[in-house]
Amino acid sequence: MTTASLPTPDAVELVGELPDGVELVIWDGSGPPPSGADRIEFFVGRYDAPPPAADVLAGLPALRVVQLLSAGVEPWLPVVPDGVLLCNGRGVHGASTAELAIAGVLSTLRELPRFDEDRRQHRWAARGDTAGLVGRRVLVIGAGDIGRRVADVARILDADVTVVARTARDGVLPMDRLPDLLGEQDVVVLAVPLVEETRRLVDADFLRRLPDGALVANVARGAIVDTDALLAELQSRRLSAFLDVTDPEPLPPDHPLWDAPNLQLTPHVGGGTRGWPQRAYALVREQLLRFHAGEELSNRVEAGY
Repeated sequence: MTTASLPTPDAVELVGELPDGVELVIWDGSGPPPSGADRIEFFVGRYDAPPPAADVLAGLPALRVVQLLSAGVEPWLPVVPDGVLLCNGRGVHGASTAELAIAGVLSTLRELPRFDEDRRQHRWAARGDTAGLVGRRVLVIGAGDIGRRVADVARILDADVTVVARTARDGVLPMDRLPDLLGEQDVVVLAVPLVEETRRLVDADFLRRLPDGALVANVARGAIVDTDALLAELQSRRLSAFLDVTDPEPLPPDHPLWDAPNLQLTPHVGGGTRGWPQRAYALVREQLLRFHAGEELSNRVEAGY
């Protein structure tokens, strides 16, 4: 018998019919543990809520796997007990988040907000040429699911793309090359996980190295960027930015980023396209069936990511 917990009743229908020998418990780790919690081996974390307290997961004697629906894992790292395998939702939100990154970059380069303001003013402005991705130098930081997709699309649109990641491999440069690369970039897309190495990666020195007019697009985590340093560059109008994530988040109503020039901002909606729960629980089903069969799981989080 394999006992798994799903965070909501709706998840049972999304996972679909399971073979004999798989028992489901509905529990997201909040509130009193339900009957059968002592048998839970496979715990599925809730997507729209913080993780349970560390003592909750530590109190599950049979726990062997924590499966997340998100690609990001940083809030879960301190609460998953030693010896328990953590798996993320890589692949569930990659296409939609990459799509938003490309949309934000193109909207900025093609000056769509300016044209929308002309529309509101009923003004048919003189044509004027805008920038585009053709021939632009694009640096993608992060070579996971999201970063690879952004790089592929940018290449299709004839950009000159460089990819940097924590681990160098074929077609991917190491992070220590960043200082030499930044001065050559027109667009920087952040698609890297938030770990100690990447926290405040985009600081004042990083931004100073970018050429005038460069665009920074962040669809990763807000804390990868030093908000004050970016705000100073935006207020000087030297750089522009597209942000789907911020630090702090949610952004307080009185935060100066709301009124910063040269900024387009969305409220962390990169993964929020219709159908994501179906994609997420298709992954959960696949992982649960593998676990039940004694097979190796995918999306294993190792060395912090």
